[in-house]
Amino acid sequence: MGLRGSYRAARRGAHAAGSGPCQYTGRCVKVSVVIPVYNEAATVREVVLRVAGAPLGAGVASREIVVVDDCSTDGTRRALEALAGTEGLSLIRLDRNRGKGAALREGFARATGDVVVVQDADLEYDPADLAAVLGPIVAGEADVVYGSRFADRSRAAPRGRGNRAHRLANRLLTALSNLTTGLRLTDMETCYKAARRDVLSRVTIEEDRFGVEPELTAKFASLGCRVREVAIGYAGRTYAEGKKIGWKDGVRAVWCIVKYGVLRQGRPAR
Repeated sequence: MGLRGSYRAARRGAHAAGSGPCQYTGRCVKVSVVIPVYNEAATVREVVLRVAGAPLGAGVASREIVVVDDCSTDGTRRALEALAGTEGLSLIRLDRNRGKGAALREGFARATGDVVVVQDADLEYDPADLAAVLGPIVAGEADVVYGSRFADRSRAAPRGRGNRAHRLANRLLTALSNLTTGLRLTDMETCYKAARRDVLSRVTIEEDRFGVEPELTAKFASLGCRVREVAIGYAGRTYAEGKKIGWKDGVRAVWCIVKYGVLRQGRPAR
């Protein structure tokens, strides 16, 4: 089945009637949505509320939302404190700005769900796609799922037109990652990564910044995980709109692909 077919199948499963048991556990599961955030005061409230209200599909009984504030300086903290009464919401504030990888490390440690999924706080990714990303894991068809921004071009509508270089860089990094891991991904750098928590418990995140994306990918591959992709929508931002990843992160990503995918090939994920 192609990526578009996988997406449609996941969508059908996500909207099926009832809330039957998860196929891989035999029971309804809990999902943890981990949201790393740094200086996203304009969008974080909407993201949290949309995550709290998004349908997660059949087999999901409950959710928790773990927001990790990476020492924001722009009012993000006040926006999050105003959401303190949101059901299932946990707030973590780091004492200094350390990067996305460090925030995910803290969020994963706090997560208690059977399945953990990452959601960025900038609205580039639509929480309506969470059910599609979670679907293959809940159905027992995958251990890890990546939401691909490039699987269905009709759904990719970047707000800014200055993102061509980013798309090219993402494709090159994904191709290099695939060469070292043996996976056939179309979007290694995607934010939307979901995994069974028992898989994540076998992975130790070492990267503090955006190098976490190739690191996780290499470690999932080294564990022999069943990795699937589903198509998602994407509304990319420009630097003027708050995009934070830069060319230095791209260089670091190449090093991480080599470090975790080549130099440690055959070694345990830790």
